[in-house]
Amino acid sequence: MHFTGTIWRPPYEAWSALLQVTAGCTHNKCKFCTLYSDVPHFRMSPVSEIESDLQEIYTCTPDVTRLFLTGANPFVLDTNHLKTIANLAKQYLQRLDSIGCFARITDIIHKSIEELKDLRALGYNRITIGAETGNNTALEFMRKGYSAEDIITQCKKLDSADIEYNFFYLTGISGSGNGLAGAEKTAEIFNRLNPKIIGASMLTIYPCSDLYDEIRLGNWKEESEREKLIEMRTLIEKLDIRTHFAALGASNMFKLHGELPYEKQELLNEIDDILNRYDESKLRNYRVNLKHL
Repeated sequence: MHFTGTIWRPPYEAWSALLQVTAGCTHNKCKFCTLYSDVPHFRMSPVSEIESDLQEIYTCTPDVTRLFLTGANPFVLDTNHLKTIANLAKQYLQRLDSIGCFARITDIIHKSIEELKDLRALGYNRITIGAETGNNTALEFMRKGYSAEDIITQCKKLDSADIEYNFFYLTGISGSGNGLAGAEKTAEIFNRLNPKIIGASMLTIYPCSDLYDEIRLGNWKEESEREKLIEMRTLIEKLDIRTHFAALGASNMFKLHGELPYEKQELLNEIDDILNRYDESKLRNYRVNLKHL
């Protein structure tokens, strides 16, 4: 198999077969992100390389029903190229039912609803979007390259094409003193959409990030660990859509997940219990010793 750099996938894609079609990120400007520092330039895999890997997947696990395309945002590929990948995959994997990947909001902008419907017909579904927040101030400061309004506009296109999607929310992205407002603004945005899963990760800042330099220069202040937990609690409390909330990645000291709105109170109680049992120093100890996400 051809894999370049560290391979990332959401926790809920653990049972999907992984296929590299891109490496790195087309944007690669987010101040907090260090995930693709080992692949500084975006790369598209040659079709011959993709076909070779599909042959290997078939040889090892011919009954694959779901593929997850690796790379920071394979959905940026133009519609025809994504169609080529899907058709090629179906030639080798007869039971293939769906294809997922990471996507940026900006990847959807240049695809029409008709193009998205064509991709849905070929199996593209349940894509994962790093929305991060609905707070425009944080989105701009972190150089995400889109606005909260863009999240709404582009995800409504996915809704129209019947493509299901999941969000990542980055707890702590708004900075110290702004977490509650950021969570409330995010809930306002997410409540207008239909994410199947909202996966929450806690911001962890590494020295190789641009955000580390902003902190050193006094331009931004990190939330305390208790602030982050209260922010996450606020987001859960304000969400009023049906979705699965999951804080399962390594950046979360405590793993939380449940169905909203049905298990909302249980999730809130779990966070309250953590806040009652752990002081800032114990919570912070986990963060500073987290060597890698």
